[in-house]
Amino acid sequence: MAMEKTYRIDFETLERFMREVFEKSGVPAADAAICADVLITADKLGIDSHGIGRLKPIYYDRIKAGIQQPVTRFEIVRESPTTAVIDGHDGMGQVIARQAMQLAIDKAKQYGMGMTAVRNSTHYGIAGYYALMAAEHGMIGMTGTNARPSIAPTFGVENMLGTNPLTFGMPTDEPFPFLLDCATSISQRGKIEVYARAGRELPPGWVIGEDGRTRTDTEQILIDLVKGKAALTPLGGIGEEHGGYKGYGYATVVEILSAALQQGSFLKGLLGFNADGGKRPYHLGHFFLAINIECFTGLDTFKKTAGDILRELRASRRAPGQPRIYTAGEKEYLNYQRRLKEGVPVNPALQKNIRTLVAELDLKGYDFEFLQEQE
Repeated sequence: MAMEKTYRIDFETLERFMREVFEKSGVPAADAAICADVLITADKLGIDSHGIGRLKPIYYDRIKAGIQQPVTRFEIVRESPTTAVIDGHDGMGQVIARQAMQLAIDKAKQYGMGMTAVRNSTHYGIAGYYALMAAEHGMIGMTGTNARPSIAPTFGVENMLGTNPLTFGMPTDEPFPFLLDCATSISQRGKIEVYARAGRELPPGWVIGEDGRTRTDTEQILIDLVKGKAALTPLGGIGEEHGGYKGYGYATVVEILSAALQQGSFLKGLLGFNADGGKRPYHLGHFFLAINIECFTGLDTFKKTAGDILRELRASRRAPGQPRIYTAGEKEYLNYQRRLKEGVPVNPALQKNIRTLVAELDLKGYDFEFLQEQE
């Protein structure tokens, strides 16, 4: 059937489409450009869980529901030469986060280090976007964010912690920076959504049920994660045998740094639902750290050492049958090179979302072939 076909859209067209959706949703033009840039960056790097797939359910629908403000009010409520606490007033997470990381970078330029903490924000897209901002300024970047509960603590089955990425970006002398951007769970909700759109079951070990056993029923898991009847497992998996306590611990570190410094919401306070089941803002927290490498050593010296480390890792002995070893950020760079030529894949589920947005917002000037398809 024609509807089962996956189409590809070039970067420029897809970014323009997302920018227009944000603008039509009430986001000011300059802010809409930032939001679209964060999403298209995810699609460029092959992080499909955080690109166009999040446009409708995470941003458009939440603005429409009134639990996210399209016009962002960025308020600095406490500040020192090297730090700042920011209230985002439930505005656009990408806009808040970009400004918060830029503030940390500006402070690091002057004082060597800069750190900002944010409360009352919303989903800010791929964490790596902000770590890369620092790397592009010749700095080490670090960021994390809490999120609605989905990870169960080790030996537990209740979703308590968010997927809580702990993300690093560092410049190197290679064509791409070192970028480690991953959740502190084995997988995360966005990747499960990708499996659901593809009609696939999850690998065993990603999700734990109320009985303490692994679950693989993707569609029902997405429902039960919201109901609290299923939970993601931390890095290392169920129990302690494979180090699940490590992922649990790192997720807790991110939760504390995303809430305690800025006195923001945490754990069950991030569910996004009132006691009566009605939707409410998520009030997420983030933190951003920029470290000025020039305050420690020459930037070129750092970049060469970092590059040497990565090259030696990739040149080490491979396991039988494995064609190569990768270092963090390399696969994303290769994805970018490939998608620059081929475009971003848009599967049938995403086509449906785009079709809905085009109709509801009366968008013109897009000749996507699938817009002519009938459901």
